[in-house]
Amino acid sequence: MIDPGVMRVLFVGDVMGKPGRRLLPRVLKDLASERGPFHFVVANGENAAAGFGITRPVAEELFAAGVDVITGGNHSFDKREAAEMLAEDLRILRPANYPPGVPGRGSGVYRKGDMCLGVLNLQGRALQHPIDCPFRRAQEELEALEARCVLVDFHAETTSEKRALGLFLDGRVSAVIGTHTHVQTADEELLPKGTGYITDAGMTGGSGGVIGMRYESVIPRFIYGTPSKFEVCDERLRFCGVVVEICTHTGLALSIQRVRIDL
Repeated sequence: MIDPGVMRVLFVGDVMGKPGRRLLPRVLKDLASERGPFHFVVANGENAAAGFGITRPVAEELFAAGVDVITGGNHSFDKREAAEMLAEDLRILRPANYPPGVPGRGSGVYRKGDMCLGVLNLQGRALQHPIDCPFRRAQEELEALEARCVLVDFHAETTSEKRALGLFLDGRVSAVIGTHTHVQTADEELLPKGTGYITDAGMTGGSGGVIGMRYESVIPRFIYGTPSKFEVCDERLRFCGVVVEICTHTGLALSIQRVRIDL
């Protein structure tokens, strides 16, 4: 029996193209059967459409698989239809620290039954395209977000920037989960003031190549320094994510656990 004072959230690491999308229905069903149901499922979907961006049909496929909220990152606007889709569908987020005037939103509050979860999406600046400060933007968003339990997807490149944001938000959000590098880290923990943290949740898709792409399509760029067309890898399928249990009274994490399933 589920404790009514505990919210269970599954966060799915970057869903990579069709291989990643194919994994979702099966794995989500198995996880719910093995570990009990989740109140919310949040997935990073910025690579879900052939590895770059997201489209309406792809978003609907993720929702049909059991995802409640889709977060984004530096590829959120790669597809032509993204701006309109992000402006219309409240379940799809893009980083909140894009400059004012960019379509879409970076946070939302979602309700299922008696449970309420805030989700905040941010993007890092280190080794990324120029964008507004995620630290200041996080503070502004949290002041306006009417939710006790808040999960943050920080889509960033460097471990240091992710760790810094985790400590900056410690005690003010339920969890800070890093995405973008596609490699699951082994540093999940409860920070001193009660926020769950992990540097990177990992990737959901083909792990047999180079962070989700076929290695044959990636290596020429390193050897010759010339452009090459990347192709999504469909070998050695792997699901990566984290399960966060949150106290609904305090909004702080009770536990955070990595999930990795190789198929």
